[in-house]
Amino acid sequence: MKTIQRFLAVFILAAMLTLTIATPALAFDGRSGDTIVIEADEVVNDDLYVTANEFTLEGTVKGDLVVFGEYIFINGTVEGDLIAAGNTVVIEGTVKDDARIAGAALQLGDEAVIGGDLISAGASLEAKDGSTVDNDVVFAGAQGLLAGSVGRNLTVGAGALELRGEVSGDVHAEVGDAQEGSPSPSMYMGDVKVSIPNVKPGLTVTDSAKINGDFTYTQSKDIKIPSGAVDGKVTRNEPVVDHTTVPAPPTASEIAATWIFDLFRTIATLAVFGLLLVWLAPAFLKGLGEKLQSQPVPSFGWGIVAYVAFFFAILLIVVVIFVGGILFGVVSLGGVTATIVWVGILAIFAMIVGFVLFTGFGAQILMAWLGGKWILSRFNPALAEHKVWPLLLGVVIVGLLIKLPLVGWLIGFLIMFFGLGALWLWGRDRMSKPVPVISQ
Repeated sequence: MKTIQRFLAVFILAAMLTLTIATPALAFDGRSGDTIVIEADEVVNDDLYVTANEFTLEGTVKGDLVVFGEYIFINGTVEGDLIAAGNTVVIEGTVKDDARIAGAALQLGDEAVIGGDLISAGASLEAKDGSTVDNDVVFAGAQGLLAGSVGRNLTVGAGALELRGEVSGDVHAEVGDAQEGSPSPSMYMGDVKVSIPNVKPGLTVTDSAKINGDFTYTQSKDIKIPSGAVDGKVTRNEPVVDHTTVPAPPTASEIAATWIFDLFRTIATLAVFGLLLVWLAPAFLKGLGEKLQSQPVPSFGWGIVAYVAFFFAILLIVVVIFVGGILFGVVSLGGVTATIVWVGILAIFAMIVGFVLFTGFGAQILMAWLGGKWILSRFNPALAEHKVWPLLLGVVIVGLLIKLPLVGWLIGFLIMFFGLGALWLWGRDRMSKPVPVISQ
């Protein structure tokens, strides 16, 4: 799978590099819809960008074709590059330059011609007898059946590969070992509009295959290669075995030590943030405490509302950025679009930072401060009014509660909802408080 991931990374980087360094076209044609068809007598003189549920090219695209959709059929001619991604991608026509395709079912028909490279990634790639790729072929996926001709080199990383056609250059194949009784990947593929070949797991070279260069493959044992199928050198590489051992389960003493260390770290963190809050914003902490003490049940309810409202607000900002960017972009106010995007990003960043700080520390500090004051008031009312001691006592208790096995996470959630609700009620009162009018 590491090999497949490397090939996928190569495929993605190649596609991105193509889009990045390609010379910008002076004009392009963009189309979208449920079903898009370029008829046989239609010629698109520019680059063509398409999004559709089903796209069919019967005519000619003079430039590049970039298409994303559920089902993609290339029966005509693309004089530039083809970039296509979808559930099913079928090439029956001609691509005069490179083709970069990705999808569940990929197929080159018996009359398909690709004048450059083919870089592909998907669950299944089938190159039928008669198909031609003039340059290199790179494939990463579950299975491949290659019966056509490859003008230069073939590089494959897959779970199953069958070679039936001719490769003019070298072949490098990293393929999973054949396992008895292993089902074909085709059994798990549905909702595709082409027949999926049944490729036997492992690497298979048939009597009709011809490799004019070297053949390098990775398997745990030698495979059967028909006589005369390979003109160059045959090399088998051993699969790389992951020798990483499964770590031994921790002992009871190690679990206890880890829990104690985590507890002390939590208490210390809450103490540091709590002392900063008491020092920098004592009125804020006192206001939240008064709300929580006077309205405990409403605080919990409004805390749940505030939790949901946070994520809704993030979604709303994203929608505003998207809609605003489109609207001002249409009227060519690029500066306004950029301002909306940056203000929206900063707003989202500020909201996330504030939310994480308060739910991760603020609510727990608030509950610790109130709890410490309540406990000390039972023994020493004067000490309960101290700025530091109630907080330090409270963070020890809250730290112990939220680190309890099995129920600590639930206590943490309850504290978070109470704290959020108190913040909501405090903020609502602050915003609704009338501004005093200064008489002349």
